Amino acid sequence: MPQPSPPDKAFYITTPIYYVTAPPSIGNAYTTVAADMIARWHRQRQQPTWFLTGTDEHGEKVMRAAAEHQLSPQEWTDRLVEAEWKPMLSVVDASNDDFIRTTEPRHIERVRDFWQTIRSNGNGDVYSGRYEGPYCVDCEEFKLPGELLDAPDGRQLCPIHSRPVESISEKNYFFKLSAYAERLLQLYERDPTFVQPESARNEVVAFVQGGLQDLSISRSTFDWGISVPWNESHVLYVWIDALLNYVTAIGYGTDDERFAKMWPADVHLVGKDILRFHAVIWPAMLMAAGVDVPHRVFANGWLTVGGQKMSKSTATAIHPSEVVDTFGSDAYRYYFLKTISFGSDGSFSWEHFSAVYTAELANGLGNLASRVAAMVGRYFDGILPDPGEPGLDEQMLATELVRTVAVADAALDRLALHEALGAIEAYVSAINGYLTEQEPWLVSKDESDTGRNRLGTILYTAAEALRGVAVLHNPTMPKTCAALWELLGAQDSLGDLARQDLLAVGRWGQLPAGARVTKGEPLFPRLPDEA
Repeated sequence: MPQPSPPDKAFYITTPIYYVTAPPSIGNAYTTVAADMIARWHRQRQQPTWFLTGTDEHGEKVMRAAAEHQLSPQEWTDRLVEAEWKPMLSVVDASNDDFIRTTEPRHIERVRDFWQTIRSNGNGDVYSGRYEGPYCVDCEEFKLPGELLDAPDGRQLCPIHSRPVESISEKNYFFKLSAYAERLLQLYERDPTFVQPESARNEVVAFVQGGLQDLSISRSTFDWGISVPWNESHVLYVWIDALLNYVTAIGYGTDDERFAKMWPADVHLVGKDILRFHAVIWPAMLMAAGVDVPHRVFANGWLTVGGQKMSKSTATAIHPSEVVDTFGSDAYRYYFLKTISFGSDGSFSWEHFSAVYTAELANGLGNLASRVAAMVGRYFDGILPDPGEPGLDEQMLATELVRTVAVADAALDRLALHEALGAIEAYVSAINGYLTEQEPWLVSKDESDTGRNRLGTILYTAAEALRGVAVLHNPTMPKTCAALWELLGAQDSLGDLARQDLLAVGRWGQLPAGARVTKGEPLFPRLPDEA
């Protein structure tokens, strides 16, 4: 098991750094939003947190994409990063603390230092040789013959991209990956959660048990990459450059104190197609350099559209803004994190998105908040009434909030994001059910003190429960929850929403009587007919 982190260590989470050959898709944004929710959840726990994302800009695939557009690789990556990848973060409301590009000097120099360290360690981990075999430019990966698919025309295809691989023969430098097989297997056994989910762990263990081949770590037939420090005529293989972003961004080799507060990373989120790079090659590289391995590598599944893996080559890629422009960024975040079992493949359709938006957001949380605000406005002039004496139904809702916090928080620690959101959505349904059963619109007709007090108790209970929902949903739907916090009048009495400790949200009665409740605009407007 991983060693306990020092008390001042930040929770450190990363996305993969994305390959800049085309604009981002909702598949890229899915991983980004998942990392963002996890980061925001830990911040809501009042933990120091660091969230890194960025772009992978070297390699043959980028060089070819730039040439197709009659640009230099640097011009191509500059254009895509500034016009597409950084704006995507704003589209989905990502709260990343840093954005690293592998063409930045802070990365390039540390990568050269890292590999010089491994070559100089006296273990013979780096040696010269010749690579001959299949290579997938789309994956930027050297392939094993047994992994390839046979096409009807006799060519061999990459199993991920279904495109022909290229046969290359180059004099390269190699990393003695095979020497680390036993240490890797010991890591997987010692820490069963190092690779998740279980299906991903099983795949990685079986792969390493089958025997590891040494890894070619340089290319000599093109020059778009980081030059090998001991031979400037070679550039480093793109993956053994890109993986190092996770440490170069936090002070490796330049700021030991900062690096110690960040590393090891708590979670690397990756797509399942790049799992082996992160769960096999990356920890072996770190072992060779004498650097601690990360705590966890979690592989999320693919998004499919019409039964096909989302892909630019098959024209199934959808830009995040296409969805956000219709449904809003909070609904976007909620839909992908709630409806897909994190770690499994998930399918996307406009019809399903619309159904979830309408049922769970507009008619669920949005209608609930609107009803509570409207009734407090109608019956108590917008001033939250005194809670009065709670009955069994009120106690049940208070107890259920405590349980919801515990269930959602435990699920989040397991990265079962869909389970965490499922628990919160169930609590929203419980509040709606409570209002339906209590029928405050009928209770309001009893103008006696008893009736008035009972009405106040019902509406206070619903508003206080919504306070809990605002904190719990804030990591997923920050804009909506900011509006809900304002609707409840919580800012003046409780302070900033971001300062509310998620683990203390179950303490009942925090929203004070006398808070001014305002209805405002609908949290989730009705969709236009064309949606």
